[in-house]
Amino acid sequence: MGLQEKLGTNAPTEISIDWDMTPADTFGIFESWGGKMRVRNKSERYYYFYIDGWTDPPRLLFMERGVKYARVLARIMAPQEMIDSCVASQGKGLLDKHYAINEELKQWLQANVLEGGAPSLVVPCEAEEEAESGVTGLPAPGELSDPVDRLDLRRQSAFISAEEVPEILKRFDFYDSQRHPAGKQQALLVDNGDGLTVSDLRCGVMWQRGGCDIGNHRHVAAYITDLNRQKFAGHDDWRLPTMEEALALLGPERNDKGLLISRAFSWEQPFIFLADERKPGGYWFIDFKQGTVFWASGTIPGGFGRAVRSL
Repeated sequence: MGLQEKLGTNAPTEISIDWDMTPADTFGIFESWGGKMRVRNKSERYYYFYIDGWTDPPRLLFMERGVKYARVLARIMAPQEMIDSCVASQGKGLLDKHYAINEELKQWLQANVLEGGAPSLVVPCEAEEEAESGVTGLPAPGELSDPVDRLDLRRQSAFISAEEVPEILKRFDFYDSQRHPAGKQQALLVDNGDGLTVSDLRCGVMWQRGGCDIGNHRHVAAYITDLNRQKFAGHDDWRLPTMEEALALLGPERNDKGLLISRAFSWEQPFIFLADERKPGGYWFIDFKQGTVFWASGTIPGGFGRAVRSL
């Protein structure tokens, strides 16, 4: 039994495995229309195996990928010691903890998944949508009886140097997995009941629960402009969040979507642009998987977007 039969109803019509594709390649190929090869159109699909190191233990996954499109089709039940060995050989320093497979795993996949093996070795990811249910688990605004201690946070964008970030974290006691893991100050979120937004009563802001796909800074800015034109959730004063507003969302507990924020937010925006630029150059982002802020170019690979507004 081959891979297509093992996937069942989750199988694409045609599958051609790209054995040379690595997770690091995908930003250059699919987000920027460049890199080692050029994708000819947005309907093209590529298929490859990679290891997701965000879980414990790491998992071997089968990915369907295109321009601005990604879907995990299945988990592959390869021997765990083989997966762990592959991760260990690549080190622990990768930014997003996604690892390319090695020759040993390739040979195992060819023998046990593509050309034979038990159907149970391929577990289709049909239950992934459950993580994006509309249930937030948050109280409604009227259900809170205790007074709220408000934080006076910056609302305007600014130029921030890397040396200033630890000062911001300590000033507000915000959590950051790398710079201030002992931080305890967090947002006080409530569900606005519209399926679109939640509010942070401590920081005095309303957050979009979803957001936009990855793009450069100009694309994300245009997305925010369009939200305001459409009066998303009834408002036309949406903007990108400041570093302080976004840091309030982080905490040490990883939710069932693998992110270090409330499960009320979509997993489709694992890191987002902030309103702030880096001094002397670049843009600031917040990474909800790693639980930290970082800076990078605003173009390649860019980032995702999530809007906020002041209450």
